Amino acid sequence: MELAALASAAIPDLSPTGVVGSPDDPRDFSAAVVFDRQGSRWRVRSPLHEEAAMRLETELQVLSGFTPGIRAGLPFRVPSVAGAVRLDGMRTFVYHDMPGEEMELEDLTELGGKTPDDIGRVIAAVHALPAAVVENADLPVYTADQFRQRRLNELDQAATTGRIPAILLRRWENALEEMELWEFSPVVAHGDLHEDNLLVDQGRLVSVTGWTDLHIGDPAEDFAWLASSGNQEFTDQVVKAYWQHRSGGTVQDGHLLRRAVLAAEFALAQWLVRGIAADDEEMAAEAEAMLQELEADVEEHGGQVISAAPAVEPAAHRQGVAATGIDDPADDEDTGEGADDDDAIIMDHARSPEQDGTDEAPGGDQSVAHGAASDDSEDKLAPDELAADEAEASQPSEAVGPDDAEDPDDPEDADDPEDAEDVSSTEVQKHAEEQGDAEDDDSERGFSGSHATAPHKQGPPTTALDLDEVRQLDIRRATDPS
Repeated sequence: MELAALASAAIPDLSPTGVVGSPDDPRDFSAAVVFDRQGSRWRVRSPLHEEAAMRLETELQVLSGFTPGIRAGLPFRVPSVAGAVRLDGMRTFVYHDMPGEEMELEDLTELGGKTPDDIGRVIAAVHALPAAVVENADLPVYTADQFRQRRLNELDQAATTGRIPAILLRRWENALEEMELWEFSPVVAHGDLHEDNLLVDQGRLVSVTGWTDLHIGDPAEDFAWLASSGNQEFTDQVVKAYWQHRSGGTVQDGHLLRRAVLAAEFALAQWLVRGIAADDEEMAAEAEAMLQELEADVEEHGGQVISAAPAVEPAAHRQGVAATGIDDPADDEDTGEGADDDDAIIMDHARSPEQDGTDEAPGGDQSVAHGAASDDSEDKLAPDELAADEAEASQPSEAVGPDDAEDPDDPEDADDPEDAEDVSSTEVQKHAEEQGDAEDDDSERGFSGSHATAPHKQGPPTTALDLDEVRQLDIRRATDPS
């Protein structure tokens, strides 16, 4: 009932007659729907900590940027703030109620009808919002490369926790290093799109909530929740509808879903990091358990495709053989020798089994950060590279001293197959060492850029929403006189 009392304090003449819980992130907000005597409904959101309070303040800035003209052009409704009240230094916001109800993801994907088209149209409309909505609220703006670099930095941070399986770190790094994958046009992205923020009324999607993470970046972020739904047919229908509403059916980003799958998987690492940062071991353990489930799926089936690189057979590669593809007699299947090694590089695969999705951060006993490629895998040469080096080694050197010139009459200079093999193997070993040194240099890279969230403005931008009408009452809890 505390939220009902806060609502009545924020809204003049509001006389609550009932209150029911409202779906929200229980770690961040207390939320409820309050009913009044006039039959109106009001949604109340109260932050539980400073970070959540900042998110609500950010949402206020975003919603103030939705002018009447922008709102009128959207195929859905967005919230509007009716009032606010300050409690213990943090503001609780009261919103006008909107039509529609939340649905579970499984129920939403099985709704059928025009639901896939509705979702595709909604995402297309969000991505077509004017950049000023983000810029005026001082929210993050990323180029495609800045967004990729930000993910690489987050991967480095997640790896330092020692609680993420090495196979997943390498899998994500491979995708992040696939430059072709990140050739996208940045758009205004919702940033927190999932079933809880989509309200459905009579089988139609009518409202979108949760505007705290708006930014300009990768459009694939808003498809991550669908990529993890396990319903590929439904996801494909939504993506088809999205391109139909955005570009008349022309697919402008062939790697959209691959990055969406990566975002869904990487959200587990982000969730782990967040739990560790908040000293919430229950949250961290939950994320770690889901990461282990994902690891098992990748090892058994190869996981969903997240990289543009050619897929390989889904199986753990043997250490020392994975990079060359050369058969090792010691690893013959009949002998059972050559156990799988956690440090083997596991590529992504063409098969896309169903898997559960989640939300947002570190993992296992490995010192695998971004760029720290395995010496056992990357320093070896592929078979065709070996052949090329052997051919090169068989040619005379460009700078040959007088004493080194071959004398056909000298028996010591006669062609000796063993000598040729020695020269070839020496050159190959030298080439591999030089290549390894170069790759080690590349792995010691660091990234910088505007990855942090831009500071919020102290005052909102000029919009059609009159923020002076948002009441600024300051309520303090009574203290015990004793």
